[in-house]
Amino acid sequence: MKNVEQDQDARELGLPPSVQEALGELVNAAKDGLLALSVGVGLGVLNTMMEEEVSEVVGAKHAKLPDRAAVRHGHEAGEVTLGGRRVAVERPRVRSADGEREVALATYSHFAIRDPLTRVVLEQMLAGVSTRRFARTREPVGQDVVAAERSTSMSAVSREFVGRTGEHLRALMARPLADLRLAALMLDGIELKGRCCVVALGITTDAVKTPLGLWDGSTKNKTVTAHLLADLVDRGLDVEQGVLVVLDGSKALRAAVNEVFGPVAVQRCIRHKERNVLEHLPERDRPAIKMRMRRASATDDHQLALNALQRLAEELQRSHPGAGASLHEGMEETLTPTRLGINGHLKQTLQSTNPIESMIEIVRRTSRNVKRWQSGDMCLRWTAAGILEAEQQFRRITGYANLAKLALAVERDLAATRSSTTMPTTPREADTLATIS
Repeated sequence: MKNVEQDQDARELGLPPSVQEALGELVNAAKDGLLALSVGVGLGVLNTMMEEEVSEVVGAKHAKLPDRAAVRHGHEAGEVTLGGRRVAVERPRVRSADGEREVALATYSHFAIRDPLTRVVLEQMLAGVSTRRFARTREPVGQDVVAAERSTSMSAVSREFVGRTGEHLRALMARPLADLRLAALMLDGIELKGRCCVVALGITTDAVKTPLGLWDGSTKNKTVTAHLLADLVDRGLDVEQGVLVVLDGSKALRAAVNEVFGPVAVQRCIRHKERNVLEHLPERDRPAIKMRMRRASATDDHQLALNALQRLAEELQRSHPGAGASLHEGMEETLTPTRLGINGHLKQTLQSTNPIESMIEIVRRTSRNVKRWQSGDMCLRWTAAGILEAEQQFRRITGYANLAKLALAVERDLAATRSSTTMPTTPREADTLATIS
C-alpha cells in the first residue's frame, strides 16, 4: 500500500518514468535498512563509473573515431569486495583495437582487490569471531546482495586468514633491526597447547616498544632461544654497545643469552623469583617472606639490597632449604637495575617481565578460540598476528625519561666487564681471535 501511494505521489509530481522507477527501487532497498540502501546506491554508482571510464578509454558509443585505440567488448560477470564479502557485478570489457589484448579498467581493478576483505577477516578473527560465525557478523546489505555474496564460508574465511597472517609473520621476521638502539630487550615464551613460541620485545632509547621476532619449538629451551637471538643479530641488531636483557629466570634463556650476546647485563624477573621462593614455603610464612623480598628489591642502595637478600637466604637455608636455595640462585641478577644506578619508575618497570607478558596475554586472548594447533607454522602465524595486534596498543613504558641514562649505564657496565678479563667476551670476538690464531 505504501509503495502504491509513493508511486502515485511521484506521478502527480510529473517525474519522468525512469526517475519514478529509480525511486521505487530505492524504496524497496530501504526496507532492508539504511546500509542496504547505501550499498544499492553505491553499486549503481560503481556501474556508472565503470561505464564512464569505458567511454574515456574507447570513446562515445557510435562515434566515428579513426584513431580509436580500443573497442567495447561486451560485459561479463565480475566481483568486487564489499563489507567483508565478494559481491557479483556485471563489468564492462574493453579490448585493444587490434583485438590482441584485454584493456584493464582502473575502476574495476580498484574495487576488485581482496585486501579490504582479508583485513576485515583478520580483524574479526583476532577479535574472537570463529569461522563458523563470520558470516553472521556482516552488516545487513540487502537480500539481493546477500544472496549472491561469496567468500563468507568457513573454508573461504580460513584461507583468507591463513594468507593474511602468513604475510604478517613474514613481515615481522624480516624487519630490519640495524637502526634500532635498544636500552632493554625482554625474552619470554608462550605455551600454545603443547607448542611453544619464544618471543622477543625490544625497548628503544626513544621509549618505543618494538616486537623483534619469535621462534617456534617444543619447549622454552636454550636451542630455540639461541636460534631466535642469532636471527636478531643476522637482521642487524647491535648489542655491542650493551643492552639490559630481562628474563623470567629460566636457566635455558640465560644460557642462550650468554652464548649469543656474551656478558651483557641481565635482570631476572623479581616476580618470578618471588613465586619460586614462596612455593617452597608453608602458607603461614609466605606473607612475611614476600614483604622482606619486596622491601629489599625496592631499596635504591645496591649493597644494602643485596645484603638483605643474602641474610634472608641464609635464614631460609636453615628453616626451608628449598626456598633458601631458590632465593640464592641468580640473586644478584634480580638487582641489576639497582646496581646500574637506575631507580624510580623505570627500575620498577625493568625489574619484571610485565611488559612482554602483557603482549603475550594479548596473543593468548586473540587465539583463545583455537582448539587444535595443527603445526608449527600455525603456531607462528597466530602468535605473529597477536603480537602485531598488541603493537597497536603499545604505550611508552613507565619511567621512559631515564632510558638514555640506562643505555649509558649498560654501556659502561659492558666496557668494565670486558676490561676485567683477557678472554674474548663475545662470540664475535672469539671467532676473530680463532681466525688470527
